[in-house]
Amino acid sequence: MRFVSTFAALALAMAAAAVSPAAANAQQAPAAAAPAAYTTENTEIGALLDDPAAKAVLAKHIPNVVANPGIDQARSMTLKQVQQYSPDLTDEVLAKIDADLAKLPAKK
Repeated sequence: MRFVSTFAALALAMAAAAVSPAAANAQQAPAAAAPAAYTTENTEIGALLDDPAAKAVLAKHIPNVVANPGIDQARSMTLKQVQQYSPDLTDEVLAKIDADLAKLPAKK
């Protein structure tokens, strides 16, 4: 239940941080090469959920977050960004997730 309110708060924070389309275009940086491996700091939650192997890593460490229907509201964020809204996403948990994600084969 705590995760439902966590993601509700996350949705409100995302709405409050919304910028105009012109401002968003001005803030976009040139496209960079995709990282070779997934990380909790640089990979969007949506990408992790869309990869069955990465999703299994998340389910191992944070099953309640993965099973929460509100997770879709955070697909464009990273786990590191969501950490401030979820007390269960400690630095230790993120480090364990990163260690397991690093074991996955690199995506081509």
